[in-house]
Amino acid sequence: MKKRTLIIISAVVLVAAVAVIFIVKPFGKKNDTYTFETATAGKATIANTVDATGTLETITTIEVGTQVSGVIKKIYVDFNSNVKQGQLLAELDRTPLLAQLEQSKATVDEAEAELEFQTSNYNRLKALFEKKLIAQTDFDQATYNYNRAKAALSNAKSVYNRNKINLDYATILSPINGVVLNRAVEEGQTVAASFNTPTLFTIAQDLTQMEVESNVAEADIGMVKTGQRVEFSVDAYPDDKFAGTVSEVRLQPVVTNNVVTYTVIINAPNPEKKLMPGMTANTTIFVQEKSDALVIPGKALRFTPDEKIMAEFMKNVPGIPSGAIAQGTNSQIPAGQGASGQGSGQGTAGNFTAGMTPPAGMGNFSALTRVWIKEEGNIQPQPVETGINNGSEVEIISGLKEGDIVVLSMKLAESGEAGEKAEFRSPFMPTPPGRGRR
Repeated sequence: MKKRTLIIISAVVLVAAVAVIFIVKPFGKKNDTYTFETATAGKATIANTVDATGTLETITTIEVGTQVSGVIKKIYVDFNSNVKQGQLLAELDRTPLLAQLEQSKATVDEAEAELEFQTSNYNRLKALFEKKLIAQTDFDQATYNYNRAKAALSNAKSVYNRNKINLDYATILSPINGVVLNRAVEEGQTVAASFNTPTLFTIAQDLTQMEVESNVAEADIGMVKTGQRVEFSVDAYPDDKFAGTVSEVRLQPVVTNNVVTYTVIINAPNPEKKLMPGMTANTTIFVQEKSDALVIPGKALRFTPDEKIMAEFMKNVPGIPSGAIAQGTNSQIPAGQGASGQGSGQGTAGNFTAGMTPPAGMGNFSALTRVWIKEEGNIQPQPVETGINNGSEVEIISGLKEGDIVVLSMKLAESGEAGEKAEFRSPFMPTPPGRGRR
């Protein structure tokens, strides 16, 4: 009987021990087993960009019109015609203009005859007047008629010259070398130049050199400067990227529905003539750009280990009083090694930068931030100096080297999840030999 009781008691103890092992052991592991999301610092090209939408335009566009009214007699070019400077584009009916020219020529001849007569009369009366054979009034009248005849001839010649120029205007010539973008008239159409000059043709000077008029938002215009590199695409060629350069930032604002934008002119070489005027261009202006830079994900700068986990770990770190982490003060931490106390409960997880000694050569420590690096199962904070930050990636100027592993996130390993035992090292304790940072 005693033997049977002993066997039962032993079985109960064994079951209890097994239960304790299966219950306690996972919870024990849960506190010191973690999974990490990491990234490796490496060399890459990083850039800050400004996106905007614009319209492709020709650099020089000439609207060719006529300064005289008339009927279009003949058109010699059409849409997309390549033209040379001085080339004949169109002709107006010259008949009425020739009639006006002939009439003005007759007026000139009449004025010349009148002047010749008045000149002879003036000279004759002048000689008589000098001999005091005629009255002063007669000589004054002769002088008046002579001067009036000269003025009439001058006026007649000016009318003739004007009519001659108008006749020349009936021939429409190209003022530049280029391409005809638009033809606004047809043969037989009457054009009237009484109040303004009607446009007959629109000619683009050179389609191999174009420009983009891009509208940049008010918040971004301060970063845009002349000479910056630009990439843009158009809907007609969605798989192609075109290159350009910022050539002008115009000061005149454009206000549309209370939204302020500024016009930025971008040179757009078009050697293949694929780009056409009026196309919508989606532009990317590279306001900051650096190649072969040391780059890490921006998420690394935003990562901070869980404060409670770090505080639990710090309780077992030799040389750090248990109250130093919770209080976030310098008073109980060796000088130059503790947290600076950015607020209660934030001495460790909140901001390691202020209480850490920066590596040599970093300059102004107040401008630094920090990341967490992972080495041989340990993680520790590392102050870094940053450069270009485009939101997703950050340039590291100093504080890291290529190949360093930075922590992006950390969490406790769940049941059945592959984890790694993290042997935290205190950020306030000296780094072991051979593990120094720049």
